[in-house]
Amino acid sequence: MRQASLVLWSLLGLAAPAAAEDEIDCENAMAQQDMNICAYRDFEAADAELNTVWKDAREAAKESDAELPDELKGADKALLAAQRAWIGYRDAQCELAGFEARGGSMEPMFVSGCKAELTRARTKELKAFVSGDEQ
Repeated sequence: MRQASLVLWSLLGLAAPAAAEDEIDCENAMAQQDMNICAYRDFEAADAELNTVWKDAREAAKESDAELPDELKGADKALLAAQRAWIGYRDAQCELAGFEARGGSMEPMFVSGCKAELTRARTKELKAFVSGDEQ
């Protein structure tokens, strides 16, 4: 019974911070921890949009390949390689951006903000690919 009590209190203790995170007003965040959480949420939203557009981009690349003779196909493969390279670039570039506050409480905010910004830019590039408006 004592162990069950400890487990229950542990679970309740974990639920409390999650509930507190839900109550953060990101428009008026003042505490650094809140700003870090909000920056991460912004990145998550940008990443969710990217993932939606990614599916459209893959479909567009596959359609492009379908219209070509076998020896000229490769749009889907090239898109996948580009995306993998971009993810590596984004993560490394944003790690570098975090060095502005390396080891400090602001570092996660800088990293998440960078990732959100670069992810929105990549989403725009993929949308242009899908629409055929690449520059």
